[in-house]
Amino acid sequence: MVSGCADLPSNAAVDDRSATWQKGAKSSAQKPQSEEPAPAADPPGYYTVRRGDTLSRIAQQANQPWRDIADWNGLANPNDIKIGQQLRVIPPEGARMASVPMETGMEVRPLEPSAQPQPQSPQVQANRTAGGRKSGPLGNKVAYSEQALADFQRQDATRALEPVRKPTEAPATGRFIWPTEGKLIRSYDVARKGIDIAGQPGQPIVAVGDGTVLYAKNMRGYGNLVIVDHNEGLVSAYAHNQTILVKEGQTVTRGQRIAEMGNTDADSVRLHFEIRQLGKPVDPTSFLPSR
Repeated sequence: MVSGCADLPSNAAVDDRSATWQKGAKSSAQKPQSEEPAPAADPPGYYTVRRGDTLSRIAQQANQPWRDIADWNGLANPNDIKIGQQLRVIPPEGARMASVPMETGMEVRPLEPSAQPQPQSPQVQANRTAGGRKSGPLGNKVAYSEQALADFQRQDATRALEPVRKPTEAPATGRFIWPTEGKLIRSYDVARKGIDIAGQPGQPIVAVGDGTVLYAKNMRGYGNLVIVDHNEGLVSAYAHNQTILVKEGQTVTRGQRIAEMGNTDADSVRLHFEIRQLGKPVDPTSFLPSR
């Protein structure tokens, strides 16, 4: 999604070059009128392009993503708008949009079961596919910002936490090892989705079992975050690290050092540790040996 931000339409305003005024002409008929006639009122849900408009500016005024407006009007090139052109600035009848929640966490609401994707023209679909962008319905109604970028990163992490594999039949106590030494300062609860372990800056954080690194970067609310896939629908997550020592796609073994404890996006040095089974948070201590 970060790379997609480079596709924003240019800020070049629409310019009407249909009239050419000769320098030094004395005839009043050759001078541009000082005032333009007031534009007619736009029909509800539409906007008529005026001098100086850009698609980005129109989208901002309509409080809509510019890509949606381009799709609704079949604009393969978002910069190709003309004075007097009438653009739809609200979704076509029957269109539904998904939403990305803004609260801290890694949960994403799916579309309602009855929601149907809005058909797109072959030209628009080809243009979106050629650019490497998502070819289905756009799900985010939030304008680009640092917060929106963090939400997309959180959505990526959510997908990483939801591998489709054969599920484990039941939690197995002692299946994994503890990710670090230290006092358990917060037990599992539904709101936090994991447990918190206190420690010292730079203290080793290890993989609780064999697996593959799915996520290894910073994410708002979790700080420096590592997610490991252990197969059978189980993943583990390690947050607030001072340093990440592994890369995405890397294979790790049980007990291998993957990070160092820190306090990124936390008010004290700690490890926030989660285990998810088929994408749902579970109590990590049910998979860890007794202390």
